[in-house]
Amino acid sequence: MGEANSSTLLASRIFVTWVELVIVGFGGTALGGAVSGPPELIIYFATTLVTVAVLLYNVDQLIQQRLNAE
Repeated sequence: MGEANSSTLLASRIFVTWVELVIVGFGGTALGGAVSGPPELIIYFATTLVTVAVLLYNVDQLIQQRLNAE
């Protein structure tokens, strides 16, 4: 795989990660704003966990793409 193709995969993965994080953030904000009290805290924690999961998943995908390219 060439240098240009590798940077294209990286750029597309960064864009996909950004979109997923924006969706998770807006979803968590909407749900957190709709409730108050303890459920709001649970939604905050769930949003944080999903955000970490999105980041780890996308880093794993980048590693898999790099390993497959070799």
